[in-house]
Amino acid sequence: MIHVIAIIELVEGQRAAFLNEFHKIVADVRTEAGCLEYGPTIDASTDIPAQQGGRENVVTIVEKWESVAHLKDHLVAPHMVAYRPKVKDMIVRSTLHILEPA
Repeated sequence: MIHVIAIIELVEGQRAAFLNEFHKIVADVRTEAGCLEYGPTIDASTDIPAQQGGRENVVTIVEKWESVAHLKDHLVAPHMVAYRPKVKDMIVRSTLHILEPA
């Protein structure tokens, strides 16, 4: 099993539009072989000092896959290929962290 954390930095003011497009693919992704968890998150508002929060133009995608092979299949799934052009102009930068349990 692997965990994936994708940090999506967005053009200022584009978070709502990005999430609108993203939510359209979530159901399809969750039916993909090997998908254990998949969904967007935004920074929670807390008073915990160690929290690095308040990023208005960031969406963090939390994913869990059975294997790297399943993740690779996800990256080329037809709904993902169709989705990327819809959001590419909204994204400044994205960072992918692929992790495994220790």
